[in-house]
Amino acid sequence: MPSTFRIPKAQVTGLYGKVMSAYARRTYGQIPDNAYVLWHHRDVLKAVLRLEQRVAKWRALDPTLKSYAQLASAGVIGCSWCLDFGYFLAHNEGLDLAKVREVPRWRESDVFSPLEREVLEYAEAMSTTPLTVTDEMVARLIDQLGTEAVVELTQMVALENMRSRFNSAAGLQSQGYSDVCELPLAVPSADVMGS
Repeated sequence: MPSTFRIPKAQVTGLYGKVMSAYARRTYGQIPDNAYVLWHHRDVLKAVLRLEQRVAKWRALDPTLKSYAQLASAGVIGCSWCLDFGYFLAHNEGLDLAKVREVPRWRESDVFSPLEREVLEYAEAMSTTPLTVTDEMVARLIDQLGTEAVVELTQMVALENMRSRFNSAAGLQSQGYSDVCELPLAVPSADVMGS
């Protein structure tokens, strides 16, 4: 289903627009729909891009756990664009897609380790309203990952909440990024969808 663009799709123009469009096409194969929305406010667009560049340099948290946490958060919020793009990124990073595809239904799946399950539970707890994070949940993660990695995990989930809520509010839908992946993304579990 194509994006509905609640915020109108802007025409990307000018030198900065050409550079951004060329980079997006080279890196992702197409211009992400959220770039068309953010183009309406270049200062916001530039701030988001700078933030994403800096976040990409963080290394305290295992990249696989980071990917799982972001997908779990996007699944709770219901951002099909973020799930699609996140699955595409996991594919490009060489992660095990048989496991990645199970993130939306991790409770029913038997492919995750106990630590991975705790990370997924934490990401979901941070992404619900109201939050359901507990002291025990955080303490277990600090024991296993260390404080620095838990700070990074927490910020990654918070950032995915920002991305997913922005993209969902803007009416953005899956763009087909994950079509390059061999396996389709699993359907979210009933627990996440509130059924």
